[in-house]
Order: sequence, then C-alpha cells, then structure tokens
Amino acid sequence: MSDTEIGTCAIVLHTHLPWVAHAGTWPVGEEWLHQAWSSSYIPLVSMLNELAAEGRRDLLTIGVTPVLAAMLDDPYLLREQHTWLGNWQTRAVALGASGRFPDVAAEEHRRATKALESFERDWSHGASPVLRSLGASGVVELLGGPATHPFQPLLVDDALVRAQLQVGLDDHTLRLGSRPRGIWAPECGYRPGLETTYAESGVGHFLVDGPTLLGGKLSESGPSAPLPTGAAWTVGDSDVVAFGRDLDVTYRVWSPRSGYPGGASYRDFHHFDHDTGIRPYRVTGSRTADHEKKPYDAARAAASVEADAADFVDTVRRRLGQVAAAHGRPGLVVVAYDTELFGHWWLEGPQWLAAVLRLLPEAGVRLSTLRGAVDAGHVAGAAALRPGSWGSGKDWRVWEGAAVADLVEQSRDAQRRVLDVVSKAVREHPGQRSDALDQLVRELFLLTSSDWAFMVTKDSAAAYARSRHAAHLARLTELADVVSAGRNAAADRVAARLREVDGPFGHLDARVLGDWRR
Repeated sequence: MSDTEIGTCAIVLHTHLPWVAHAGTWPVGEEWLHQAWSSSYIPLVSMLNELAAEGRRDLLTIGVTPVLAAMLDDPYLLREQHTWLGNWQTRAVALGASGRFPDVAAEEHRRATKALESFERDWSHGASPVLRSLGASGVVELLGGPATHPFQPLLVDDALVRAQLQVGLDDHTLRLGSRPRGIWAPECGYRPGLETTYAESGVGHFLVDGPTLLGGKLSESGPSAPLPTGAAWTVGDSDVVAFGRDLDVTYRVWSPRSGYPGGASYRDFHHFDHDTGIRPYRVTGSRTADHEKKPYDAARAAASVEADAADFVDTVRRRLGQVAAAHGRPGLVVVAYDTELFGHWWLEGPQWLAAVLRLLPEAGVRLSTLRGAVDAGHVAGAAALRPGSWGSGKDWRVWEGAAVADLVEQSRDAQRRVLDVVSKAVREHPGQRSDALDQLVRELFLLTSSDWAFMVTKDSAAAYARSRHAAHLARLTELADVVSAGRNAAADRVAARLREVDGPFGHLDARVLGDWRR
C-alpha cells in the first residue's frame, strides 16, 4: 500500500436468481432472468470492460451461483434472451408511438439497442467467455461456490457440504478455466467447523455477514475479547480466511429499510406502464401513491448518482479513518450486494458503481478483490466465529424457522436417505458409476437449495417455492424407491426421464459422496 492510501475497500457482488436458478425444469426462460440479464449483467460487464480499457484492475469480486452460470450458457436461453432484447426495442418504439413519455421512450430504446449490440458482440456464446476474460485479465476475482446454493449449516453431514462444493468448484473450473481460491458461502451462512471442510476442498477464503465476524472472538482469548474491526481473519485452526461484510457502509447503498435506490429521482421499479411493461416513473417520494408519481428524468437521476457516489466514498473514508485511529493500522472495508441490485432493481446502479470505482482511488482508498486483500496483508490473526447468516436476525431463522419446519424435516430425511443409498452402492459396486445415482444426487442438490425456505419464510412466491420443493422431493423419492429395490433397469428409465427436465451438472458423479458410513 502506498503512503497516500488510507486503507482498502473490497466490493463483492453475488449473482443469483432464486426464482429461476433452482426451478429444476429445463429450459425455463422466465421473465425475471431476461430482465436481470439485460438490465444488470450486460451493462455491468460493459462498464467493467470500459474501466479495464482505462488500465484499471482488481476492481471487484464477483460470485456466480453455478446453476445460474449453467443457465447463462444454455443455447436455448441464449436464443430466448436475444429475442427478449429485440422485443424490448419494440416495446420502446410502442411507448414512443403512443405519445406518452417521449423522453423515457427514447432513452429506453437507446438502452435496449445498446444491450442488444453488447449481447450480439460479447454474449453470443454464453456468459463463460465473458466472465473468463474478466477474471483472466485481473479486472475481477471470480468466486466459486456450492452447486445449488444450499444453506450449508443445515446440511446433515459434511459429506454433503464437500460434495456440493466439489461439484460447484468443478463446474466453475470447466466453465472459467481455473479453480477459484474463494467462494461465496450461500446466504453468508456459517457454523463452526465449515472452515475445516472448506480447507479440505481447497477453499482459501469466504464471506460472512458482519455480525458473524463481530460476534466472534480471538482464538487465543476468552469470550470478553471481541474481534477488532476492519480486518479479515483466519478461522479456527485452519488457514481459511473469513471476510465480514461491513453493515454500516453496506447499508448506505441498500438496507432492509433504506438506501440510495429509494432516492426520489431514481426510476421507480414497481410502477410500470401496463401496455408496454416499461417503467416510466421516478420514485418521487417514499409515500407517493402510484398515480402521483412523476415522469422519469434521466438527467435528474444522473445528478443523484453523482451525489450518492460522493457520499459513499466519504462514508468509506470515515470508516477507514476510524479503523486507523482505533487500531493503528490501515483498515479494510468489505461491502457485498446481490448483483441484480445494480441495474435490475436500481436502474442507475451500474452508473453509480462506475462512479464509485473511479472516485475511491482518487480519494486515497485502494480498491481490491478479496484475494488481493489477503495478499496485501489485511489478515489480522486467528478467530473463532459465531454461527450466523445475512438473513433476518443474522441467525438461521429464515431457513429453519416455524414457517418452514416441515420443509426442513423433509429435507433432512431426504438427505439421510440419499446418503444411505449412495453409500450402500459404493460399498457393493466399488468403482462403478450409475446414471440413476447421479440423478438422485442431482435431485437432492436441487431440493436443498436455500431459496425454497427463504421464499416461504418471506412469503415471496411461497406457493411456488413449496411446489418446487415438493416436486424435487417426489422425484427423489420415486428414484430412491426403485434404486433401493434393486430394479436397475427401471431406475435407469426414471433417471432418463428426469434428466429431460433438468439441465445443469452433467458432470456430477454420485460417488463424490463416497461411502458415507465408512
């Protein structure tokens, strides 16, 4: 770090679509995916390429859930996305022809045209070449992760944690050309002992939420010695590094109650023109009724982007100053968000992020990836962390609370049954691979996605989440029954039928679970 730098800021983006990514039907082509692809992924990549052309490196850390990465490479969905972008242009023309919101229509058509051009130039062969280029050039660090985004603390055995990690990391390596050093731990979920499995899987660092880190203690100290802020820590007796999300800084952008995207001048996400599906209004006010919303003004929004970017940079500088004053060393600030906030939920998010990535170095703050922060010496020592997540209450209540108690119990029973079935097969037929067992494990992986419990607990498409959970459980049970009965031909037929509606992880090998009871 140079003498003029006051500390380091690491921005982490987590790319994950719960409504789409684990539906278990293939292809899908839901509207939500197309919106996020066009409004978040395409403009963010274009922005990063522009910054890379300026010679900037180590800008961001980005994680993409493996099952979503598979979707972004799928030929069917690539064709559907291309069609969607063309329809977006057509909808913008229709809005302009109506005589309503002429400025919004013109701006929307410009955005649609730019996105279509970018897609045809950069994305025609899928997301993997795009991400691979950004990672290989050092512009971003790419995180890996478990295959289907399970809430790892609730998996019944470390064999399942290892298996999910191995399949996810293998998939990352196949698509992006190198094995990642770090992972995005789904939902920032942590329980003591996960770091051991991470180390065994070759994982070097991961992210937790701030309270998980701040509620921990120095490994060599008693409970009365909380961890100093503004640093990363190795966990337990391992060499695996945990980074904690700084909530005070993170929440300037987006929190459960407030944040920049709710500013009066930004485009309102929820109120749209029903004839074209285009959102032509600005937020106007937090309590403004829909019929009183004002038309969107791009110039007005741009001024808010400039002001909010400056405010964020000031917030980071203040935090780093507090760390330096308290601990006598340059500090580290880590912030993390869902990627889809930038562009999809918050139209102006990519512009804001570009401004921040330019302004922070000018303000004496070093930008870094998580990997770069480790290499730069921001690991302060060894710590014991408390269990936690980034969900409500910063504990596990979202994924194991009363609202989802039945799903949790069904999932635990299914996990134990699959472990028993696979373990028995591994013992009886060593070295032999089975398509039916591969499909059985794949169904279990999809069943244990963290999204189902989240959607039920938050009452966000809860009926859909329950139906998906029930469908995977039924498929798993059907296949496990015929496998357990020794009906090999029938098992192969069931597995072949299930594969017709299940696309990801063709490389999954059930033997990754090993002999569970060995």
